[in-house]
Amino acid sequence: MTEEDRTRVIHVDRGISDGTRTVVPPIHQSANFHSEDQRSFSAAANEPRGHDFYTRYGNPNHTHVASVLAELENAEAALVTSSGMGAVTTSLLGLVSAGDHVIGQQSTYGGTASLLTNLLPRFGVETTQVDQTDPEAFERAMTPRTRLVLLETPSNPLLRITDLRAVTELARRHGALTLVDNTFASPVNQRPLDLGADLVWHSATKYLNGHSDVSAGIVAGPAELVDRIWETGIITGTTLGPFDAWLLLRGLRTLPLRMRQHNENGQAIAEALETHPSVAVVHYPGLRKHPQHELAAEQMDGFGGVVAVEFNGGHQAANTFLDRMRYPRRAASLGGVESLAVHPSAMWSGVLDEQQLREADIPPGLVRLAAGVEDSADLVNDVLEAAEGL
Repeated sequence: MTEEDRTRVIHVDRGISDGTRTVVPPIHQSANFHSEDQRSFSAAANEPRGHDFYTRYGNPNHTHVASVLAELENAEAALVTSSGMGAVTTSLLGLVSAGDHVIGQQSTYGGTASLLTNLLPRFGVETTQVDQTDPEAFERAMTPRTRLVLLETPSNPLLRITDLRAVTELARRHGALTLVDNTFASPVNQRPLDLGADLVWHSATKYLNGHSDVSAGIVAGPAELVDRIWETGIITGTTLGPFDAWLLLRGLRTLPLRMRQHNENGQAIAEALETHPSVAVVHYPGLRKHPQHELAAEQMDGFGGVVAVEFNGGHQAANTFLDRMRYPRRAASLGGVESLAVHPSAMWSGVLDEQQLREADIPPGLVRLAAGVEDSADLVNDVLEAAEGL
């Protein structure tokens, strides 16, 4: 993200009229909006992603935040939803039908994996999950019925990297759309649309909001595709509340500043633990020893605050490490100003069975540490002390 982009994040929605002269957009806590006559009522009712008919269809707060999100991702349009899973599920339901085929990744967020293995097959959509580190695996999985390729890079929780240019190009040759989860990178560090993707989505609960007080999702891309997803969204009802949209907008204003510190802290923790005797391996694309470091450096401007650490002592060592840390709390999610940490094999045991955990390559000694924006030295000292003697 350039200095100009950092300025536009603050000012890009200034031209959106909300009928007031406030510096900060007001909260439009209204379920519906009146019209002066039949003509304006009909126009409002039929405008895709409108903001003055009914909040399930759109709201002025949605319009403000979507304009900033579209700017961040270099997209024509954006749509906000009530959660990240709401964004990806609504996108898939809007873009594929029974008889279609979707390709996903083996290393991916547990909710996405469940969507691929459980929900879509129930609607007659065939799915295949492949090794994301091998672009040729996507090629081999392609069929004449493949309509969508669902990507995530860096992946959750092992921070594996997908070659976006290579995979989006082959998908386009086969007439398939690409939808990229950009949650772990944020648009500050990576812009998938610039690398050939058709659509990008986020759990906006994470870095985009940045304060652990909103559940939200977004999808961005060409207006024609976003409108198709919006048409499904008004049926599924994955509506973001006006106050949550207002909070998300407030968080977005400081995203570039926060990501700078997240990046610094993630790199510092990864380097500190990389050679620790209690650690088997550190997964972080900013490390030169990461097997995909060069690819990550090519398509990313920074590597984020998430570090995945495998401990030699397995499940017990991971649990003890979490118990010992002073600053990171044991909690799901990431991307807030405070550091959080989770034990993925324990967290996803209720969603993925043992076989699925093995297929997703989630080892029992793995800890996913999400660095906040605290002082780097404080976090490094904390994790080193917690890892001692495990």
